[in-house]
Amino acid sequence: MKKIASFTVDHLRLLRGVYVSRVDTLPSNEKITTYDIRMTEPNRMAPLAGDVLHTIEHLAATYLRNREDISPRVIYWGPMGCCTGNYLILAGEPDINEVVALMRDTFSFIAGYEGEVPGATPRDCGNYSYMNLEGAKKAAKTYLDEILTDPKPENLNYPD
Repeated sequence: MKKIASFTVDHLRLLRGVYVSRVDTLPSNEKITTYDIRMTEPNRMAPLAGDVLHTIEHLAATYLRNREDISPRVIYWGPMGCCTGNYLILAGEPDINEVVALMRDTFSFIAGYEGEVPGATPRDCGNYSYMNLEGAKKAAKTYLDEILTDPKPENLNYPD
C-alpha cells in the first residue's frame, strides 16, 4: 500500500504549531484544506489526555460552528488519534495567518470557558461523562501562550 501523506511528515522533528496538512480538490473542483493543529510534540511530549482532547473537541467545534464569519467554511474539527492535536478542515484555501488568528480566538474561548460543556449530555454525546474542562482550559492556555501568540516559521511549516 501507498503511504498516506500524514505519515510522511517527520514526527521526530515536528513541533507544536498550525500546519497545512493537505489541500484536496473535490469532484466539483472546489478545494478543501486540512490543517494540523498540533498541540504537543509527537513522541517527545506527553499526549493530551483523552478527556481533555474530547472537551477541546466539543468546545472548539461548537465555537467554530457558531461564528458566522467562518461557520459556512467549517467542514470538520476533531481530535487526532495520537492525541497530540486536532484536525480542522475548511472549505477553500484560507491563508495560514487567517487560520492562526482563528485558532487564537478559538483557544482563547476554550481557555476562558465557564459553564457546562456543550453537548456533554447522554442524549447528545456517546461518552458524555468523559470530559475534563479544567484540563482543556489549561491545555488551551498553554498552546495559546506558548505557540499561537507568536508563532515562529517552524510552527507554521512542516520540517523538511
